Amino acid sequence: MRESVRLADLTTLRVGGPATVAECASTEALVATVRALDSKGIPVLLIAGGSNLLISDDGFDGVVVKVATTGVELGADGVIAEAGANWDGVVAQTIDAGFGGLECLSGIPGSAGATPVQNVGAYGVEVASLLRRVELLDRASGATRWAEPAELGFGYRTSKLKHSDDAVVLRVEFALDPSGTSAPLRYGELATTLAVTDGGTRPAAQVRAVVLRLRAGKGMVLDPADHDTWSAGSFFTNPVVPHARVDEIRALITAHVGDVTIPTYPAPDGVKFSAGWLIERAGFGKGFPGPEAPARLSTKHTLAVTNRGAATAGELVALARKVREGVEARFGIHLEPEPVTVGLTL
Repeated sequence: MRESVRLADLTTLRVGGPATVAECASTEALVATVRALDSKGIPVLLIAGGSNLLISDDGFDGVVVKVATTGVELGADGVIAEAGANWDGVVAQTIDAGFGGLECLSGIPGSAGATPVQNVGAYGVEVASLLRRVELLDRASGATRWAEPAELGFGYRTSKLKHSDDAVVLRVEFALDPSGTSAPLRYGELATTLAVTDGGTRPAAQVRAVVLRLRAGKGMVLDPADHDTWSAGSFFTNPVVPHARVDEIRALITAHVGDVTIPTYPAPDGVKFSAGWLIERAGFGKGFPGPEAPARLSTKHTLAVTNRGAATAGELVALARKVREGVEARFGIHLEPEPVTVGLTL
C-alpha cells in the first residue's frame, strides 16, 4: 500500500485529497484485498478510470483500492473485459477484430467495470442493451458470481450497483456482432453525419471514427492539454419530467425564453428534456462564470463542469450547485448530478 497519495492524480476532474492506496493488478488480488479490508471494517473506495468521481479536498479516510486489472478476452460473438480495462481500449479492440456493437460508446473515459454501474450510454446506445452478464464480488458473503442484466435494475444512467457498496464488479461480458456492422443508428446528430435514416447501420469502424470526432468537438475525449476535458463528462443527467408536469414545464420555459422549439425526447416515465439546453437558457453559457474562474462550464458545451487547472472540489461543487439552483428557480426542474461524490454533497 502507498500512503498519502493525491486522489486528484487518479480522477479526470483532477481534484481530491490524500488517501492510502492499494493497487490490484489481477482479479484475484482485487477480491483478496477487498475481502481483507472488509473483514477489518476498513472503509473502501474503489477507483479504476476515475472518470465519474468528485472527491473531497480532504481525501478519503480509509483505503482506496485502485482497480488495475486489464485483461480482455474476445470470443466468437462477445467480449469479456476485466473491470479495470480501459473502456475505449476495449471498444477499439473489438472493432479492430472485426466486431460491431460497441462503436457508439467510443471515446467514453473510464473503465469497463464502471459501465454497468452507470449504465453508460451515448449516441442512442446504452450498456444495458449490449450486456450479457457481470461478475460480482458479494461483499457480505465474500462469494463471487455472474449476474444477469435483469438483476441489475438498469435505468437511465443508473443501476442497482451505482449507489450501493454491496458488490464489486470484477468482469463484464458484452454481446458483439461478428459481421462488423454497427448497432442501429437512432441518434439524430450521428445518423445525419453518417447520412443514414433512423435505424440504419454502417460499418462499426466508420461509426467509431465519427463518434470520436463528434465527442472531441465537445471536449468529451480526454486530452491533458485541453482543460475542457478535465471533467467528469456530462455533470447532470437529462431530466425526465412526469407526464403530469410537462405542460407546466413547457409554460415556464415559454414564459422565460419565448415561443421556441424545446428539445424533448420520449422516456418510459415521462418526457426527457435536454439538461444542456436548460442550463444555457437559464443564463449559464459556455465558459460560465468567466475566464478567470478556476471552475467553469466547458467552453464547448454547457453540460460539463470543468477544472481549469487549479480548481478545488469545493469550487467545482459551488459551480454545479449554482447551475442546478438556477435551472430549478427558472424552469422548475431539478437536475440530478451524474458523478458519484465522495466526502461531499451537492
